[in-house]
Parts: sequence; structure tokens; C-alpha cells
Amino acid sequence: MTTDIKASMHLTTSQKNTLTLAAVCLASLMFGLEISSVPVILPNLETVLHGDFKDLQWIMNAYTLACTTVLMATGTLADRYGRKRLLLASLALFGLSSLVCGWAGSTGVLIAARALQGAAGGAMLICQVAVLSQQFPTGAARGRAFGAWGIVFGLGLGFGPIIGAAIVALSNWQWVFLVHGPLALAALLLVALGVSESRDSQRRKLDVAGIATLSLAVFSLAWCLTQGPALGFNDPRTLAILAVALLSLMLFVMIERRQREPMIDFSVFRIRRFSGALLGSAGMNCSFWPLMIYLPLYVQYGLGYSSLGTGLTLLAYTLPTLLVPPLAERLALRYRADAVIPAGLLAIGLGFLLMLWGSHAETASWLTILPGCLLAGTGLGLTNTPVTNTTTGAVPGERAGMASSIDISVRMVSLSINIALMGFILVEAVQSALRQHVPAGIDAAALRAMAEGLSAGNGVGALPVGVAKLALAQGFGAVMLYGGVAACLFAVVSWLVFGAGREGALGAGRL
Repeated sequence: MTTDIKASMHLTTSQKNTLTLAAVCLASLMFGLEISSVPVILPNLETVLHGDFKDLQWIMNAYTLACTTVLMATGTLADRYGRKRLLLASLALFGLSSLVCGWAGSTGVLIAARALQGAAGGAMLICQVAVLSQQFPTGAARGRAFGAWGIVFGLGLGFGPIIGAAIVALSNWQWVFLVHGPLALAALLLVALGVSESRDSQRRKLDVAGIATLSLAVFSLAWCLTQGPALGFNDPRTLAILAVALLSLMLFVMIERRQREPMIDFSVFRIRRFSGALLGSAGMNCSFWPLMIYLPLYVQYGLGYSSLGTGLTLLAYTLPTLLVPPLAERLALRYRADAVIPAGLLAIGLGFLLMLWGSHAETASWLTILPGCLLAGTGLGLTNTPVTNTTTGAVPGERAGMASSIDISVRMVSLSINIALMGFILVEAVQSALRQHVPAGIDAAALRAMAEGLSAGNGVGALPVGVAKLALAQGFGAVMLYGGVAACLFAVVSWLVFGAGREGALGAGRL
């Protein structure tokens, strides 16, 4: 590799930029695939690794929680030690942790490896933005570079389900993870050849206290939602962890308010366009993305489809997110993001309610939930890009990096919490349905274990077919109802928060 790096010194600026863009796009593809391809193989992981419902939740949550933990620190570390150096380190760790995921022989090892993978992925994501900003500082080239990066990231998210299902059909679940080993090697070579090292001359101090308190708050809340129901919400351990979550959150706010250079400057929340867009970001991750974790379980066990059929159904759910963003950009230019973002959230909410209706049809199938899937995906496509552009565009240029970090952090935090919350709602609703069909003498712990097993696909054959399908339909229906109501509420609140900005813009137009 040393010879290649020396040879790269003779490359033209255009050639280096091309290699840089290829490296960043490949890294973004890997990051997107690891979010959307893994849910499809959760049923396989549950069977092969003998995991339970909580294990499946933590396989996904370990990735998002670890990603959230490193987001704020990465920008400071990259500025201090070099953006290229940190991108190389995060790519290497991502590749190695992916290999460990593929070779995992138990859910415990897989969850730990997923946490490493998530930390590497979060660092990789921030470094990608920093490297592109440095390599393409201005002009049309910058727009094309970020446009290509966004498209490839969307391809990873959108086609992840069908790619994961195809890998399982042609080979085995391990290759959903192992494939990132050679991809990471290719990305490392491209970074070494193309990316120029850069640092920030005004190095910021690493906000260790802020990072630690925010991470502890999110982790503790996710733990309460996943482990609390089994222990009981009045159990001293659950109450203690909940107290830790609340205390950590209060400490985080206090620490950030006293920092000279906080990683979150709370004054930006006074900017209505920024806060309105951030509500759009949270709304997507309280509805569309966490359902990606549970929808494969519903399609495979509730509707009875194979892994490949499940992947194709999820493609209908995610495909509009790739096709709609160009339209969303045009609509945002014409009608302002202030209107497009709430409209997109409303479309997500209505799509979920349509899926709920389709899941309760007498002969429920992929066709009955298809209209809701397409509408929800269209809503996400309308919301996602305008949210990103508005959060960074609503603040002064020197604070755009912080605004982007807040946006990504809100996405990951809300996603982590809602993965746990949707799982809680699912199990509670399934348990409620089962309670009417099981012997009266069964104790609460056994009933809950039965509900968790059924939610993850275990025990479907041990119950009468009608009872299992009814319980699953009621459980996933409750999840869809929650997602639909949450997205609609976020749409309304986002519209109201945007309101003053709209009025100001209209008033300025009349002057």
C-alpha cells in the first residue's frame, strides 16, 4: 500500500477527487446496508443463534446506540488528529467488526460486535461529510459530490432488504456481514490514494462529560423499555435505571449550557426553521425506520412469506425513498420546506394507518399492506432530504457542522428509543390477545415469555393457527397505530413550529 500511496502523489486533483468520491460513496453504501439489510435476517439469526425477542432488539439497538455515542466526539477527534486518518481507522474497524459479526456463534458475541460496528459506522459517517466538505469546498462540484453521496447512501438503505434476502437465499446469513470485509479493504485503498489529509487549526476540546451523560441517558432509557416489562416497572432495578436516565439527561443539559464550546448549542433551537426540521427528523425515526426492524417479522410470520418474499415486500416499503427525493427538492423550492416536511410526515402517518387497515383485512397479504407501504415510503422521501438541507441551511454557515451533527444525533437517538418502544408495544399487544385464548391458570411470566416468543416467530406452530395469526395481527397492528399517530402528531407540531417562519417569509414577500 505504501507504493500505491507514493504513486498517488502524482495523481491530478481531478483524479484524487474521483477516488475520494468513490471511497466515500462505498463507505456510505456499507453504512446504509448495515441498517436495512440486517432486519431481513433477524428470523434466521433467532433460529441459528437461539436468540430471543430481546436479543433481536439489541442486535439492532447495539448498532444505533454505539453510532449515537461516537457522533459528537468524531468531529472533534477528526479536526484534531486528521480527517483522513480517522476515516482510515473507522473503515478498518468497520471491516474487522463485520467479520466478527459474520463469525459470531452466539447472540452475545454478535451484539458486542454490532456495537463495535456501530461505533465505526458513526465515525465513518461523520468523516465522510468532513472529507467531502474539505475535498469539494465550493461550486457545482460540491453539489454533485454530495448529491452522489446521498444517492448511494439511499441505495444502501433502499435495496438493503432485498440484498439481505438474496444473500440468504443464495448463501447464508453470515455473508450479510462478511461482505463488508472486502468492501472495507477496497474503501481503505481508495481513501489512501485519493483523500488529502486535513485538520482544523483551531482545535476544539473534546466534550467527554457531555458525550458520557447523553450516551448513558439513551442507553438507560432503551434498557428500561426492553428489560423493564419482564422485571416489572415497579421493580427497584427498573426504577433505578430510569432514575439514571433522567439524571443523566439533566446533567447533559447542565453541562452543555456551561460549556464554552458545547457540542450542542441550545440557542439554535430558537430558530424555528431549524427546530421544525428537527421535528421532521425525529418524526421519521419514531415511525418509518424503527418499523423496518419489525416489518420483516410480520411479513415472514404474520403473513407467511419466505425470506426472499419478505425482502421484495420491504423493497416496496423503501423504494419510494429513492425515487421521491428529487421531487421533494423541487417542491421545497416551490412551496418551501416549511410545508413539504409536515406534509411528508403526514403521508408517513396516513401510510401507517393504511398498513394497519391492510393488516386487519380478512385475507391479509402483501397486496393489502402495499398501498400503505408505498404511501409511507413516499412520505419519507418527501421528508428526508428537505430535513437535512433545512437543518444546515437555517443556521449560520460556521454552525452548519454542529447543526448536521444534531440532526444525525436526533435521528439515531429517536431510532434507538423507538426500536425499544415499538418492541414493548408489540409484546404488550400480543400478550393482551393471547390472554383471551390461553388457560386461565397460566402465570404472568409464562404468558409474557409466550408473547415474546410469538412476536419473534417462536411458538407460531405451538398455537392454533387462528390464535397465532390473530395475536400477531393485533400486535403489529398496535405498532402500526403507534407509528401512524406519532408521525401525524409530529406533522402537526412541526407545522406549528414552522408557522412563524412561514408568516415572516410571507410578510417579507408582501413588502
